[in-house]
Amino acid sequence: MSARQKPHWKWFSVIALCALGLTMVYPLLWMIGTSLKTSDPAAIRAEGDAASVFPSEKNILRTLFPKKPHWENFRLVFEKMPFARYYLNSVLVALIVMAGQVFTSSLAAYAFSRLNFRGRDAIFLCYLATMMIPTSVTLIPNFILMSRMGAIDSYFALIAPPLFSAYGTFMLRQFFMGIPKELEEAAVIDGCGVFRIYLQIVLPLSTPALATLAIFTFLGNWKSLLTPLVMINRDELRTLPLGMTRFMDMHTADWTLLMAAGLMSIIPMVAVFLVGQRHFVAGIRMGAVKG
Repeated sequence: MSARQKPHWKWFSVIALCALGLTMVYPLLWMIGTSLKTSDPAAIRAEGDAASVFPSEKNILRTLFPKKPHWENFRLVFEKMPFARYYLNSVLVALIVMAGQVFTSSLAAYAFSRLNFRGRDAIFLCYLATMMIPTSVTLIPNFILMSRMGAIDSYFALIAPPLFSAYGTFMLRQFFMGIPKELEEAAVIDGCGVFRIYLQIVLPLSTPALATLAIFTFLGNWKSLLTPLVMINRDELRTLPLGMTRFMDMHTADWTLLMAAGLMSIIPMVAVFLVGQRHFVAGIRMGAVKG
């Protein structure tokens, strides 16, 4: 390819990436626009077609945002349901599960990567095989277990089942195996025990991997709907995904309030990603270099 043809390919790549990015950004823009619209027929007649969630006009750019934003939708979300309570429940459960899963996965990963014991590899393969079992398959056994423990309708039923992760153990094990063993040998000479090596050497060197697992765990638990739907009956224990179903019934949905609630619900996910972004990117980069 000549030097004269390269700029054409460069512009083609930029246009293709922008088009692909637009397909990802548009749902978020629609969500923001819908949260500012209204479902009141009188208001739609007075303000025009752009105020409707499902406008008759086919020009999506002209009807994406209403001419008169209805900011009161965000206030109505708190008035129509205990949104703050649901928010607190989701934050509490997601943070505890995130911390617990990082702790248990790092302990198991350290044992599988650094400790020598009989049947280690066979146990790890069996542990790894559980990743092939869908979450929906284990939901009923978990429900029966929680029911027999008398933990249904409690925070324990939301927190205990996801505290252990085969995926997190596998990811951290692969990272731990890349840490030079000479560091541990030097620590043993200095009198360090196994647990002290784990705390003072392995964990500090694994910050990118731990941050990556923490972000994945928080995001996965924050948007979880199926487990709270099965485990929780009391309204005061609902998490956000389960609580927002109150804006929907069998035939209709209040899309304006639902999108307003959804827009507020993504704030913690964005915050967690921004806080751990540096370590997250570092973990991906280090994994790519090792690969």
